[in-house]
Amino acid sequence: MANQNADETGLVKITLPVWWTFGGLVGGLVLGALVQGSDIQASAAAITQPIGTLWLRALQMTIIPLVAALLVMGIAQMVAAARAGATARRMLGWVFGILIFSGLISAVLMPLLLAAFPIPQAATALLAGGEAMEPQAVPELGDFVASLVAPNLFAAAAETAMLPLTLFFALFAVAITRIPPGQGEVLLRFFRALGNSMLIIIGWVLWLAPVGVFALAFGVALRAGGDGAFATLIHYILTVSAMGAVVLLTAYALAFVVGRVGPLRFARGILPAQAVAVSTQSSLASLPAMLDSARRLKLREDTADFVLPLAVAIFRATSPAMNMAVAIYVATLVGVELTPLTLATGIAVALVISVGSVSLPGSISFVISIGPIALAMGVPIEPLALLVAVEMLPDIMRTLANVTMNVAVTAATDRGAGGLEETSDAHSNTGAAE
Repeated sequence: MANQNADETGLVKITLPVWWTFGGLVGGLVLGALVQGSDIQASAAAITQPIGTLWLRALQMTIIPLVAALLVMGIAQMVAAARAGATARRMLGWVFGILIFSGLISAVLMPLLLAAFPIPQAATALLAGGEAMEPQAVPELGDFVASLVAPNLFAAAAETAMLPLTLFFALFAVAITRIPPGQGEVLLRFFRALGNSMLIIIGWVLWLAPVGVFALAFGVALRAGGDGAFATLIHYILTVSAMGAVVLLTAYALAFVVGRVGPLRFARGILPAQAVAVSTQSSLASLPAMLDSARRLKLREDTADFVLPLAVAIFRATSPAMNMAVAIYVATLVGVELTPLTLATGIAVALVISVGSVSLPGSISFVISIGPIALAMGVPIEPLALLVAVEMLPDIMRTLANVTMNVAVTAATDRGAGGLEETSDAHSNTGAAE
């Protein structure tokens, strides 16, 4: 079963069977391809389809309560950080700016990328029954504005209306920081307990992921064949990872333009932290290496010692870009019209959700981050249950870009605080040399 203990935030840490899940995906695709067209295809599908459906529904049932708990805790933590002083406010300014930019990157570039490199025809097999799903209707502007406030939260939850739910819990988190400390602590303890309970349940569900993913992959292979399914997954991994690569390059630009650190010098300084990021796929595990990179780049120790741990706790630069990319990929597959309003809705939810899912493992954050975005955009979330099996591969790019951006934000914050005098003085010479 998933291993569980508590991290420094008080949330349960869950160790998931990532490689077993990937093995379930590969095994389901291979076996389904072998069975395709045989006499036992119908009977095999009759067995595996209910299993996959049951696992998918179990995965969906925890999304709303877990998102609510994590949003309240994450935003309350961010508000508390903003009160820590001028350095924290400068850092948070960069955080919000980068998160918005990250979402815009995906909203603009991902549709263009999919137009240039279309989704393989076999990708329709990712949909239930291999048939196009009916996307949820995206409201007109007037209806959209009215929908921002839900008159009945329980009805909104039942209808999975994620945008008003997200906004409500974001406001609720801010309100908690304004009430007497004792009362606020009681509410935060409640949401921490709620989050832990949901994490334990989703840990149980994801512990069964090898079986659930095998059943779903088996059905996909029956509809598309093994070659088509593998081609689709490779296309998905490359296109989604491309959005993370844009964020990675943006980190180098931020360090150079704002932090005044030459590109090659920054690349040499960040390399050890990037190596740890790729090998561990954990920003938290990369924190000591990031602090070492900050020293290599001659950033002030007091800035690095404050900004980097806070960035690890509340900031994932790639979250809006890559989560939006997944939602746009499925939207393009299903045929959801990507209007400016649809994309703006996705960005708004992605921005808020990114705050609440920072400390979670990739598989869990994939489900609870992208699910609300997709629902808010009117995109079916059923394909996510299969895509989660390959999340370990895009997650390499997520962690690499996040770690690089954390150090770039530290350089930008330090520059704003008046640091990097010696780097600034030598900048022209460094740039010329590099």
